[in-house]
Amino acid sequence: MRTLLVLLDKEFRQFFRNPFLPKVVIIFPLMIMFVIPWVTTLDVRHIDVAVVDRDGSQTSRRIIRKIAASDCFSLREVVPDYGEALQDLEAGHADAILEIPRDFERSLTTAAPEPVSIAANGVNALKGSLGGQYLVAVVGESLAEIAREHGQTPAHDMITVQNRYNPTLNYRNYMIPALMIMLLVMLCGFLPALNLVGEKEIGTIEQINVTPVGRLTFALAKLIPFWVIGLVVLALVMVVARILYGLAPAGSIGAIFLLAALFVFTMSGLGLGVANGSSNMQQTMFVMFFFVMVFVLMSGLVTPVESMPRWAQGVARILPPSYFVDAMRALYLKGSTVADLRVDYAALALFALLFNGWAALSYRKQH
Repeated sequence: MRTLLVLLDKEFRQFFRNPFLPKVVIIFPLMIMFVIPWVTTLDVRHIDVAVVDRDGSQTSRRIIRKIAASDCFSLREVVPDYGEALQDLEAGHADAILEIPRDFERSLTTAAPEPVSIAANGVNALKGSLGGQYLVAVVGESLAEIAREHGQTPAHDMITVQNRYNPTLNYRNYMIPALMIMLLVMLCGFLPALNLVGEKEIGTIEQINVTPVGRLTFALAKLIPFWVIGLVVLALVMVVARILYGLAPAGSIGAIFLLAALFVFTMSGLGLGVANGSSNMQQTMFVMFFFVMVFVLMSGLVTPVESMPRWAQGVARILPPSYFVDAMRALYLKGSTVADLRVDYAALALFALLFNGWAALSYRKQH
């Protein structure tokens, strides 16, 4: 028992003398409890709706007001032309299109009223499914109120729903690109960091410190193998997705690999920078795990960014994976081009420069 108490005393002293671990033990749980419950919600909010009002009647305006008053929707625009609304849907500025046909109000008094159509963006299967259902419920409620006011029975089958880009709302099609992203984060973020810190712990890094190898050369030697590994693994999982699940990218393969290369550069630079500032494997794993948790929960991998609070949406805009998530799903499911996603490409290129520059500059040689 005395030996055990001595060992426990030693372990506690060693723990509290560590300048890093006590802070992590306190800060990390607090961050998880204070932040994550706010952002990991499956409730869909702030659905951007574009309305194509071909009727221009009192009934159509009443439906539009009902949508604008709902907490679930943000009325993007009201236009007379479907093509204009479709452009917004394809660009990601609108999540759903509500089309009210011409002579809709007049047709309500007939035996065969004109149906209202809804087109939802199926790239985000969860948001497309629930958003479409919310919109059906709001429009159906408005039509039922109007019918009751005129002493009529609400007609059935007055709303048709079309899910664009992912017609069956197959959640697997939505999540497979996200799994590819997670693999790249783990392989090209975690592994370079652990590799460098492992060399620190066993002392082999000291042999490099006494050589004339420059910072940039050292950083590239550490990063390039993991860049190659990341892109090879991406190619492999794309083949697996095609063979096992029948999911082939609708966009260009070259555009996908260019996007992935920028993301791989970014994650490996982050991992190397974290490793440069860590003295042991434990510190590196804690810090990288923290980043991975934030990336997964706040970048749109699982929960739509638009459903988060406004402050969390602002945080998501400074996270590299949020740009990769949006662009990867657009390339895979919508067939977008590099020109369509130029903002995402430019943002990842900037992150890659910043993180790799930080990794190179934070490496300190000790002669």
